[in-house]
Amino acid sequence: MATVILKQGRDRAVRGGHPWIFSGAIARMDGEAAPGEVVEVRTAGGVSVGCGMWNAATSIAVRMLCHDAPAIDEGFVARRIEAALDLRTLVHDCDAMRLVHGEGDGFPGLVVDRYGAYVVCQFLTAGADLMKAQVVEALVRLLAPAGILERSEGNVRKAEGLAPSTGMLHGAPPPSEVEVIEHGRRYLVDLHRGQKTGLFLDQRPNRDLVGELAKGRRVLNLFAYTGGFAIAAAQGGALIVNSVESSAPALVLANGSWGRNGLDAARGVFTRGDVFEYLRGTVEAPDLVIIDPPPFARRRVDQRRALAGYKEVNLRALAACASGALVLTFSCSQHTSADDFEAVVAAAAGDAGCRASILRRLGPGLDHPQAIAHTEGRYLKGLLLKV
Repeated sequence: MATVILKQGRDRAVRGGHPWIFSGAIARMDGEAAPGEVVEVRTAGGVSVGCGMWNAATSIAVRMLCHDAPAIDEGFVARRIEAALDLRTLVHDCDAMRLVHGEGDGFPGLVVDRYGAYVVCQFLTAGADLMKAQVVEALVRLLAPAGILERSEGNVRKAEGLAPSTGMLHGAPPPSEVEVIEHGRRYLVDLHRGQKTGLFLDQRPNRDLVGELAKGRRVLNLFAYTGGFAIAAAQGGALIVNSVESSAPALVLANGSWGRNGLDAARGVFTRGDVFEYLRGTVEAPDLVIIDPPPFARRRVDQRRALAGYKEVNLRALAACASGALVLTFSCSQHTSADDFEAVVAAAAGDAGCRASILRRLGPGLDHPQAIAHTEGRYLKGLLLKV
């Protein structure tokens, strides 16, 4: 295989376990490699630091697969997936979860999610795409799913020089609505057209938290999507849950899931509309608010605009709160740091004329591991506040 030689002094991060090598850290390449092919990585002094997937088309030139071997053998893919599945035995009472989480499971560019009898995969990098057949073979052998659906789309894949790729990889297509159960909550999921792979699986522990906090409270659920937080709040004993969401198909699923859980229709109000416009109107003071917007910064150049969006939505929501209210607010943008997010929420509270205390910092569940050296992998950041 080809060998990538790093510049003098540019090997510290990768030796510390960071999974990315940027093009600026590379002195030269000995040999040739097509996009996605495995290359060995060596320090300027010639010491091997492992191997990874090469792509000269992106600023992340090498995505590391291992830090302790110069080559990938035949059983690598199966062993990585088996190790990821073993970790998921820590997740209980759910039939929907993330099975492989990219760099967090040592497999950059690969996302595998389970929804009951079905599996949804995303091959987001050229290297992951080349290993598609091996991944499917391992999943069929280890899980025997009714069907494996591919939904490989988005900016990362585009940057890697790959066209979108969707369709069945194995078995029968999932129905238009798949029901999954999460800690007693029933959710209807559209695996073909839903955001991400159908459900925000990373928010499971935060939905649990909302269920613990909601009793006797009036809940405002912003960017409600298919009603995950709404149903958790209602099951937790909320007096009423007002949910705001711009997507009509998402609200159809939300209403369907509300009924599947046997919840009183009078306790749930689903409003189709723009959250920012909704908050500019008259809002009955809630005492539990969930703010879970889409990633305002999908690219690094969008960060300034994203921070302005986080500032405005948090300011208006905090200004609407009753005294003593609890607020769960989130950013799911990789390009917005935790420090920047906390700073903008603090500024929003100040401008709203209220005082807020951080009760807990929030993140994803156990099925979304993050390599400790990979700070960029901390995309979901949240705060539980008391106003």
